[in-house]
Amino acid sequence: MKRRDTLKSIALGSLGMATVPSTDLVAAPPEKPLQIPGGRQKSEAIRDAKLQAEKFFTPHELKTITVLCDIILPADQKSGSASQAGVPAFIEFMAKDQPVHQTPLRGGLAWLDSESRKRFNKKFVELTKPQQIEIVDDIAYPEQAKPQYSQGVAFFNKMRDMTLTGFYTTRMGFDDLGYVGNTPNNWEGVPEEVLKQYGLSYE
Repeated sequence: MKRRDTLKSIALGSLGMATVPSTDLVAAPPEKPLQIPGGRQKSEAIRDAKLQAEKFFTPHELKTITVLCDIILPADQKSGSASQAGVPAFIEFMAKDQPVHQTPLRGGLAWLDSESRKRFNKKFVELTKPQQIEIVDDIAYPEQAKPQYSQGVAFFNKMRDMTLTGFYTTRMGFDDLGYVGNTPNNWEGVPEEVLKQYGLSYE
């Protein structure tokens, strides 16, 4: 099983996406504002615009989030990567919209750089891909992780959940799942074989 599918199955299998409070936001590419479905009050729209204009993560933190998101959900033959779907922008917005995420995310990013320096004397984004994967492999699988990586595991669990939540609320995510939404169909009545089964007919 590919890493993308393995990490996805861990989150979905444990209902990890439920750990992110429900939201009616839909992630959008970083160069575009998050799309807010209709029915919003004017005060809510003003608040959303204010939050979008603010910055929480530093450029380095956001770069680290982008790298980590794409490790969790890299591009494949079917879909683009998490960053191509705008997931880092989604996580940035969520951190501002729901401040409960701020300390765990910022602390986790600091832990990731600390662990990277400890092993390779570099920040996480400066590591080679194999070095990044070595660290991720130690924190991505909770049942296998060593106790000393508990902080990293908690952080990665949150990042994985938010990455999947962000990705699968985009058009790219819908397409990846094969979800097409409600579509019209042509009702032609009860099938003939069912009518015959009950001794019925349209005549």
